[in-house]
Amino acid sequence: QVQVVDSGGGLVQAGGSLRLSCAASGSFFSINAMGWHRQAPGKSRELVASIVPNGDVTNYAPFVNGRFTISIDKVKNTAYLQMDRLQPEDTAIYYCAASLRTSRFEGASNFWGQGTQVTVSS
Repeated sequence: QVQVVDSGGGLVQAGGSLRLSCAASGSFFSINAMGWHRQAPGKSRELVASIVPNGDVTNYAPFVNGRFTISIDKVKNTAYLQMDRLQPEDTAIYYCAASLRTSRFEGASNFWGQGTQVTVSS
């Protein structure tokens, strides 16, 4: 019943912007963390950014270099990744991941979105 849906990918020119969304829905007690990972062809999956709702603590990969901002709407249970000054090397499938507590008596479990394609042209 828990579902994580990510969206917002597309095709942009270098220097452009995209805003990704990740909505968590279903039966869960709380969100431990939400984040974005990306995977380009022939490369390993890598963390882009994450956020912990308790305190809005954020973490970014070094390659972000101030270009991206992750945020969360705690009412809508939706995280956003605002990506500015995109470059061709940012081209990848971006996956949202949510660490959700689904039981009162057990720890959190990880759930993944289906992925959304981001393509940056030169």
